[in-house]
Amino acid sequence: MLSSEDLIFFRTVASQKTLAAAARALNVSPPSVTQRLRSLEHKIGVTLILRPSRQVSLTDEGSLLLSRADKILSELASLQAALDDRRQLIRGKLRVLAPLGFGNDYIAPLLAEYAHENEQLEVELTLSDDPSWASLHNWDVVIYIGELRDSSMHCIRLASNRRFICASPDYLEKRGTPRTPGELRHHDCIALRENSEDVTLWRFLDESGENPVRIHPKMSCNEGRVVKEWALSGRGIIMRSEWDVLPSVNNGSLVRLLTGYRLPDADIVALTAMALSERNPRTQIFIELLQSRLMARPWDKKC
Repeated sequence: MLSSEDLIFFRTVASQKTLAAAARALNVSPPSVTQRLRSLEHKIGVTLILRPSRQVSLTDEGSLLLSRADKILSELASLQAALDDRRQLIRGKLRVLAPLGFGNDYIAPLLAEYAHENEQLEVELTLSDDPSWASLHNWDVVIYIGELRDSSMHCIRLASNRRFICASPDYLEKRGTPRTPGELRHHDCIALRENSEDVTLWRFLDESGENPVRIHPKMSCNEGRVVKEWALSGRGIIMRSEWDVLPSVNNGSLVRLLTGYRLPDADIVALTAMALSERNPRTQIFIELLQSRLMARPWDKKC
């Protein structure tokens, strides 16, 4: 009887141009490849590779075995994955997409911890502040912060997140403190370009309803760290998520402005193409890890 090891061996040999190349791919000596190939042919009673030949050239029987081997090995891999799911084994590749700043500060450490605890897991993290909504289904987990558009993705809330208007004490000493949203038009505002949002329209809410203000940014950038550093150095007023600026507000290096008004919340969520009942263990358990760590709002504790 052919074994899966026989099929894997033959598929490797057939994928190489020469037997010497196959030996390198298998990390064995060329004579070992030749001997095992002869044993395999003797086992099944047919010739699989034409001889003599400098290049690997399959016989009709060899081509048949290769095509069936691909199907059989694919089915075995699918069966193993299904059995692993039943046993809640965490293995395979986990693809995660996250915003640049938040992903660097909070998602990357958690993903590294998750991979360290699960030796058979491979992780792939991509950081971007302007994800393509058309390609979100290519990722197992998408971490998103901001205005959530209509989407076929399933949404899991990870943590609450407000948006603040902030400036440094130095800037406010020089330019004064705005008391109403409309006064922002006379200040140096800094815009963060992210998620393809209309970043110059700041929408304030109070008891009377929505009070939108169209700012004319003196400076703008697509990187949140740069925007915050500009604000810290007294260059202007920013609108940023509390996960990023709350520690600076707490230590006094930034001052929260217009506290009588509220901005639309930007909860931190995980998006996934699969419903709960369809998710594999590596995805679902990582989402649960995110929920347990981020729901505690670690940025509240940073100084």
